[in-house]
Amino acid sequence: MTEAPSPTQAVILAGGQGSRLRPYTDDRPKPMVEIPGTGTPIIGHQLTWLAEEGVTDVVVSCGHLARVLQEWLDSAPLPLRVTTVVESEPLGRGGGLKYAAKALPRHDEPWYATNGDIWTRFSLRRMAAFHAERDAIATLALARPRIPWGAVATDEFGNVTDFIEAPPIPYDINAGVYVFSHEFTPLLPDHGDHERTTFPWLARERRLAGFPLPQGAYWRAIDTAKDLTEAARELRELADHGAD
Repeated sequence: MTEAPSPTQAVILAGGQGSRLRPYTDDRPKPMVEIPGTGTPIIGHQLTWLAEEGVTDVVVSCGHLARVLQEWLDSAPLPLRVTTVVESEPLGRGGGLKYAAKALPRHDEPWYATNGDIWTRFSLRRMAAFHAERDAIATLALARPRIPWGAVATDEFGNVTDFIEAPPIPYDINAGVYVFSHEFTPLLPDHGDHERTTFPWLARERRLAGFPLPQGAYWRAIDTAKDLTEAARELRELADHGAD
């Protein structure tokens, strides 16, 4: 892969309402919800991961109950420099990214971005190298999460041949983690969703890349209380396997 400097700055989108995580989000924004057994909010895990991947500066885009998040950031021992911005009006995901990107310290350099409800671990440096090799303007991580139900396999005659517990979905999904070249920022809308505007245009121009998460990489979006329970269980299993 092309040798290129990895980004050292990132944006975390942390302004969502988190309505499906109530009552946990009644008094805190979604990224401030703790995964049971860790004692650390989701955003704390994200900041540690970003620091481990060479990031030195993060801009957190706040919205719902922003003061709660800002107070935690002010008091917590953080592994990197963090700046917060608060939207005075809802700008949508694309507008929120553009607004937050203006606060990045190095506008002529690439940057990472992640949704504030993603709990994952993989090599961002490898993703940045993949991005540079393809000369992409934007690269999104791709995941194949497991469906929460068992699947039934049948043959051409309708006979059941197997039961498959929680198989992975057959398609890649946007994992909510990105690498952006510096020229991406002005392409974002001031208001609205970049996935309906900027991304389709880049795809037509063949300047949008998709980085499959490495096999075995941990990834989960924390959307519901069940996701919290599942994440806690999975982390315990990972810790047990690490001790073996």
